[in-house]
Amino acid sequence: MKDGFGANVPVFRELTSPEGRRWLASLPDLVGALEDEWGVETATPFTKGVAAWTAPVSTAGGNPAVLKVTWPHREARNEADGLRLWAGAGAVRVLRSDRSRWAMLLERCIPGAALDASGLAVTDALEAAAAVVRQLWVGPPNDAPFERLGDVTRDWARLVLERMDRHRPPFDRGLVALGASLLETLPDGGRTVVLHGDFNPGNILSSTRQPWLAIDPKPMIGDAAYDPAPLLDQLGGPFAATDAVRLLRDRYRCFADLVGLETDRMLAWGVARSVESALWSVAEGDPDSGAHNLRIARVLADAGRL
Repeated sequence: MKDGFGANVPVFRELTSPEGRRWLASLPDLVGALEDEWGVETATPFTKGVAAWTAPVSTAGGNPAVLKVTWPHREARNEADGLRLWAGAGAVRVLRSDRSRWAMLLERCIPGAALDASGLAVTDALEAAAAVVRQLWVGPPNDAPFERLGDVTRDWARLVLERMDRHRPPFDRGLVALGASLLETLPDGGRTVVLHGDFNPGNILSSTRQPWLAIDPKPMIGDAAYDPAPLLDQLGGPFAATDAVRLLRDRYRCFADLVGLETDRMLAWGVARSVESALWSVAEGDPDSGAHNLRIARVLADAGRL
């Protein structure tokens, strides 16, 4: 493998904590052990993703796959469980996994173009994404290991307010309070399903087995209206438009019709998630991204008349 563990691999730039650096130092030996145990040959790693090391591989039988080794964190704990539950319906298949080492061997999407780089018109991209997520939104089995959405977002609500008090960014306090309140209250309604958890257009890839497949889930159990915001906010850069409020409301309404959800509930989750992202960015030392995310929250709040 050429330069498989250098600065051009995003996870090596992003994990700067002492714990992160120790994990990164162990990664070459871990990948080497997995190559030997699973009988795969690894090529140059992918240069997307900031919380995992991923690379295309060939199996002993010459089949294409992906080796993924994830930095241990809460959101990724049950990724393999989610993929096994979906069993290839709307998402890549998991071929092998090792929970203790946070490692998976995954089906490789071919050709593997991300939805936001596909050249599709926005309406066509929304229809493609809706076809994927409708397959993922299954009823949760009784023994499902996934966290409840409300447990996660209520932790986020507390962190939003703590970070606002600690860092004191020049944010609209009323909007921040609204976002924290929505993180507390929204999980109590809606249609309960198994969520993808990070349904952004970069996590929807073109495939020959199905037209599009989801990757990189962060599965939880909760309100289906939580999932669409990253897709709808990122596809086509709608916030640069002068009429962003109208454009976003129309886009949310279109997708709500495609998947059978309430437009206003999806917009409310968009506000909540953008406020959380804004305060997370501030806490991570990136106030510019925080301000950008809060501007997104403002547009979505206006679109939802919140």
